[in-house]
Amino acid sequence: MRDAGVTLEGPLTSRLIAGGRSNLTFRLDDGAAAWVMRTPPRAGRTPSAHDVAREFRVVKALGPTDVPVAPAVAVCEDESLLGGAFAICGFVEGRAVQAQDELEALGDAQLDRTVEALSETLAALHRVDHVAVGLERFGRPDAYAERQHKRWSGQWEIVGTHLDDDVRDLAERLSTRLADRLPEQLSTGIVHGDYRLDNTLVRLGDGTDAGPGDVTVAAVVDWELSTIGDPVADVANMCVYRDPAFDLVIGSPCAWTSDRLPDVDGLAAAYEKAGGVPLRDFEQHLALAYYKLAVISAGIDHRFRAGAAHGSGFDTAGQAVPLLLGAGLARLDRVEG
Repeated sequence: MRDAGVTLEGPLTSRLIAGGRSNLTFRLDDGAAAWVMRTPPRAGRTPSAHDVAREFRVVKALGPTDVPVAPAVAVCEDESLLGGAFAICGFVEGRAVQAQDELEALGDAQLDRTVEALSETLAALHRVDHVAVGLERFGRPDAYAERQHKRWSGQWEIVGTHLDDDVRDLAERLSTRLADRLPEQLSTGIVHGDYRLDNTLVRLGDGTDAGPGDVTVAAVVDWELSTIGDPVADVANMCVYRDPAFDLVIGSPCAWTSDRLPDVDGLAAAYEKAGGVPLRDFEQHLALAYYKLAVISAGIDHRFRAGAAHGSGFDTAGQAVPLLLGAGLARLDRVEG
């Protein structure tokens, strides 16, 4: 941190910040200021996942744009220092609304404005010229759906082998049908890959029945799955996280699955109203997003079985896998009549 130009007022202390099912997140303090450090788990890693240096790169590139991100500070890919690579950003004051009981504290008008702010922020991200901000090599600009299908199918071969035959059959059926109905890519931009309320920090005004007060997104966090790709897929991912099965992945009722929030159609409409890209081939995008979340859930279960993770969500994530695969197949049924 000193090499990056940070003046430390005293020794650093750290504490693990609750949440997260992949990379570990710590708060660092020197007695006067605070930072956030991201680093991979120490066991049960899968190829191409947990890339904190990649997260750091996109956050640094977005710093000068209208997309709210934490200030990028330092990155270290030498695993010998802490046992894994790590990236450090400035600490952003904001509220992480993660659990449903935290959402219940928001009034209806305040919640409506929060959804608008989330939609506006995602649309702003998709308007960023990735070449102009130095991310021209952050990912291929074309064939995003094909690449996603290939990536998550490869991950499934690693993390899904221990699951029941019926679950593996569901995955094979969804993967095969997706391969024949992958959506056409009509736009290209930076995609977050994991966008939802609890992957943002928000600042909430004093909401009342008369109005929501000022609601803003202070920072978008958890950029591990970001790349260059199809913005429509980003919206589909956000919508799929509304599925109640996501509570099994988290291990408790989470804010984003609350029935107080808009359904898939409502979220899609809010995004388009905010100036986002047209949501063409949306059912196919939703099916692919369900497949992706099912593989991520299987990966969490894989790490749990490897002894690399403990606690709520880790022991129930495997139960979500067949539910998510089935929901993906149902979305394709709508397309195929």
